[in-house]
Amino acid sequence: MTTIGFVGVGNMGGPMAVNLLKAGHTVKVFDLVPALAAKLGDAGAEVVEAAAQASVDVEVLVSMLPASAHVASLYLGEGKGGLLDHLSSSTLVIDCSTIAPETAREVSSAAEAKGISMIDAPVSGGVGGAVGGTLTFIVGGTEHALEQAKPILECMGKNIFHAGGAGSGQVAKICNNMLLSVLMTGTAEALQLG
Repeated sequence: MTTIGFVGVGNMGGPMAVNLLKAGHTVKVFDLVPALAAKLGDAGAEVVEAAAQASVDVEVLVSMLPASAHVASLYLGEGKGGLLDHLSSSTLVIDCSTIAPETAREVSSAAEAKGISMIDAPVSGGVGGAVGGTLTFIVGGTEHALEQAKPILECMGKNIFHAGGAGSGQVAKICNNMLLSVLMTGTAEALQLG
């Protein structure tokens, strides 16, 4: 099985990491909220005290963070080196956060410059999908990186779509969110009219 680092184990990341554990993978977890990581420790994960520790001696690093600024800070750093400065070039990076396409492209480009394979793989399906392992992954990145990632993504989801190059997963996710908002607004208007 694979040794996986997982950074960000909140409402979505926590259940995703649990599904990786259920599939038999070794998972090292970190979250800025220690209690969230501790829950994963109870489920069998190795809890570490820093994101950098979650990235050491792993074949895959998964992140599930709230926003672009968090992803950029994690991988690129703020005045001090980010994780990309310390990761082995053999580590596959999978960022499942929903962020700006520009940030996904910037981080992916920096990873590529260091010989590190990376995909942006935002998810659809909500907390229920994360718990049930039925998420949809909308992937941006190379075909080769996607093929490497598939066995890991399949532990956490049921549908995997390749949207194109780096950042394309984020573009498709934004379009999905926009359509969902339009449908919700239309439903609310129809109910009000009725």
